[in-house]
Amino acid sequence: ITDGKVWNGNTSGSTSLEKKNQITTISVFVYLFSACFVILTVSGNLIVIISISHFKQLHTPSNVLVLSLAVADFFIGIFSFPFLAIKTIENCWNFGDIFCFVYNLIGLSLTSVSISNLVFIAVDRYFAVCDPLLYSTKITVYVASVFTAISWLFSLLYTLIILNLNEIGTLGGDEGCRNDCFVIFSANFVIIDLLVTFIMPYSLMISLYLNIFIVARRHARAIRSMEQNQNCMVGIKKNISTKSERKAAKTLGIVMAVFVFCWVPYYICYLIDSFLNISAPAVVKNVLVWLAYFNSSLNPVIYAFFYPWFQKSLKLIVTCEIFAPASSLINFRSPYGFI
Repeated sequence: ITDGKVWNGNTSGSTSLEKKNQITTISVFVYLFSACFVILTVSGNLIVIISISHFKQLHTPSNVLVLSLAVADFFIGIFSFPFLAIKTIENCWNFGDIFCFVYNLIGLSLTSVSISNLVFIAVDRYFAVCDPLLYSTKITVYVASVFTAISWLFSLLYTLIILNLNEIGTLGGDEGCRNDCFVIFSANFVIIDLLVTFIMPYSLMISLYLNIFIVARRHARAIRSMEQNQNCMVGIKKNISTKSERKAAKTLGIVMAVFVFCWVPYYICYLIDSFLNISAPAVVKNVLVWLAYFNSSLNPVIYAFFYPWFQKSLKLIVTCEIFAPASSLINFRSPYGFI
């Protein structure tokens, strides 16, 4: 009997040790995965920030908005990702109530900045493609900078109001561990937040890009007709800038589509949890939050595939040619006028 008890005890201890080792292995893997996320997000967006800030030919209204989006994504990578990883892996919030407030303030503000920047980018592309005469005279770098400042100030103010009028804090756990850092929204604020950060901006962006698509198709048909009926390079050159604007609109439309793909599942879960009182498992919520934040890593990848200037500036940065005299004046235009 004694031997049996000892054997059973050893089995239990062995099983417990195996589980602990398994958890440790998973934690190490997730930490490494998170580190790759952080490196990709920070380095990719840093290249965008350096490129647009340094090279004068990239100082365009559209790129000012792209720069603002990259700054928001950069800070998500440098601040939100690491603490989200720790919270997810350790299933424990050890940073106290004050930092819980700061963590939510920064994370929610940066998310709002990203959404508002995407709205302004959609507006910018709409006027560039649909009303190029107005765009060239009214939409300047200064105007884009003003809209960028408005998006940051509004996002910070909105987040401060949301956090101060709702419950925020931590849940106590065993041995002084804070199990979670949470924000509990009242029913009224859930509706307001959904309208402000989801329904209104997404509806506006979809409407604008649909109009851009319709006008772009009309322009494409007109250009094909002109090229078939008039073998005239002058006419083609006049349409180069319009074609370039459509190309930029397509790229930024992809950025918006990826943003929707990454964030809509989170908002759907948010809706179900708030109005149907059906709470998703913690694992599902964590996956959706990671998917939402993964958007910050994807934007530079999109630029790398669709923006020739990103590819060229990356080469200049990696080879340190960016430090050469007058490097800020480098020409990024292709023979066809595209940047």
